[in-house]
Amino acid sequence: MTQTNTATREESRQSNQPSGGAMPGGRGQQQPGRAQLSSDSGQTRISGSVVAKIAGVAAREIPGVQAMGAATQRRLGQLRGLVPGGTDTTRQGVTVEVGEREAAVDLDIVTWYGQSIVDVSNAVRRNVIDRVQGMTGLNVIEVNINVDDVYLDGDGDGGQEQRAQ
Repeated sequence: MTQTNTATREESRQSNQPSGGAMPGGRGQQQPGRAQLSSDSGQTRISGSVVAKIAGVAAREIPGVQAMGAATQRRLGQLRGLVPGGTDTTRQGVTVEVGEREAAVDLDIVTWYGQSIVDVSNAVRRNVIDRVQGMTGLNVIEVNINVDDVYLDGDGDGGQEQRAQ
């Protein structure tokens, strides 16, 4: 299964490479990690970080998601949150690959104990696809979800986003 997903992503990456090397208008090659949507009126470029932020917010909208990111990322996020003017954590636990017209998303999430991991994962996948495609026009070819942990009340992740079940 992993080999199929990797092959699909590799084929997608290869098919998303700009043909001819230069963009219309002689402005050079497309920058890596940016989607390019062209029309008769002009071009729109969408940064991979924008897609990651949309995917991160979309994943957090699902009630069974307690936090995002692997354990180390969550701890670093807590420390950054203590620093005045700390960095934005909406992209924490999100990795994206963006082509000209397609995107692939990888998520690390923590679910609540007692929630169906299958149901939460399916809901996250649907919401991420809907939000990214709706906001960017990119075709989301896959959303891979890694459930990194299950949160128990009293686990001590006080700095993490907590939701009522």
